[in-house]
Amino acid sequence: MQDNRDFTTGRILTPLIRFMAPIFFAMLLQAMYGAVDLVIVGQFASSSDVSAVSTGSQMMMTITNLVTSFAMGTTILLGQRIGEGRGREGGAVIGGSISLFALIAAVFTLVIPLMRNHLSAVMHAPKEAFSQTAAYICICGIGSAFIIAYNLIGSIFRGIGDSGTPLMTVMIACAFNVAGDLLLVAVFHMGTVGAALATVFAQALSVFISLIILRRKELPFEFHPSDIRLNRPVIRKVTTLGFPIALQDLLVGISFLVLQAIVNSLGLTASASIGVAEKVCGFIMLIPAAFMQAMAAFSAQNIGAGKYRRARQALLYAIGVSTALAVVMFAVTFWRGDLMASVFTNDPAVIAAAADYLKAYAIDCLLTCFLFCFIGFFNGLGMTRFVMIQGVIGAFLVRIPVAFLMSKEVPVSMFHIGLATPCSTVLQVVLCLICFKVAGRKYRNQAG
Repeated sequence: MQDNRDFTTGRILTPLIRFMAPIFFAMLLQAMYGAVDLVIVGQFASSSDVSAVSTGSQMMMTITNLVTSFAMGTTILLGQRIGEGRGREGGAVIGGSISLFALIAAVFTLVIPLMRNHLSAVMHAPKEAFSQTAAYICICGIGSAFIIAYNLIGSIFRGIGDSGTPLMTVMIACAFNVAGDLLLVAVFHMGTVGAALATVFAQALSVFISLIILRRKELPFEFHPSDIRLNRPVIRKVTTLGFPIALQDLLVGISFLVLQAIVNSLGLTASASIGVAEKVCGFIMLIPAAFMQAMAAFSAQNIGAGKYRRARQALLYAIGVSTALAVVMFAVTFWRGDLMASVFTNDPAVIAAAADYLKAYAIDCLLTCFLFCFIGFFNGLGMTRFVMIQGVIGAFLVRIPVAFLMSKEVPVSMFHIGLATPCSTVLQVVLCLICFKVAGRKYRNQAG
């Protein structure tokens, strides 16, 4: 069965949404990995376990986002090659990428467990939850090879226009993660350790299933085991495209880790509340995040085919649909954040603080529908350095300073601390609009 799509001809909106929808549901299920951990831990364990899982999963989320962003280099390169009519080079792209990411996996698997205490200290994990946080990071670090492998395979599928296969594999893995959490946390009362083990086992299963499907799938090019080698031209190109995206996400992720550390210093309730709020945010930001990945693949194929106008039209469609849905998410998050937070914990103080923080993220919903679509568009065009620059500027010139200043208020307002994020997004959107105008001048002679 072949499910590879050519985005360079025909309609724009319908194929874009059909491609985006499986990405959205796959990301929804991936978000459920950490969310299910927190829900079950919140219902069957202590507040220290909730803090440990929220802090530890935030650290692992940063690492996962780093890998996903770097793997975007493979998605973009495959998409551009297909758009240029050079799809036969896909085997070499995949083989070189596998070799590169195997080396990264080896480093992460060794380094993260060894640095578990240091990473927990950097996060200012509360003393009541320090050992559990370190244990969570250690276990997930040992399984980081599975995180890397899954994200690389997903980037390959998306690069050839197939977003359905990753959805199917993550659905199976998510079911096993839920079962593992219920068994290890609810039945055997293993708390943080049980949540981490369930997550790693589910990711390993996801990789195993993905490899079987990839091996049997009909690809638009030939791929042989001999292609798996340190192909320097491929690795250089993947790195050139993926590294700026990964660095941007790493630095932005660090800014959120700093924000978490600032809040952690305010006590256990504040620490648990921001962990709960971030889990909710992971869900309410899924639609623009899915459009971001879809736009990267869509615009990569069209820029490879010399059809900038078509890629630009897709961007406008994506922003329009994303904005309409963002209005709904804003209303739900701003006025019923307490209901959303109560899914993850039954502590009234934590729920109240999380709901206050979520009001700021509700505002950000109305802004990220623009920002994320722009980022995907620029990534597909290969303008990954700009993506890195705008992300770093927003994170370190706005988000961290605003959060730090707001944390010094007496009394402290979680809503005011949360406003650091939409303040950053406003600046980033402005930068993207400027770059969009510049890009339009550069590509105005391209038809399509």
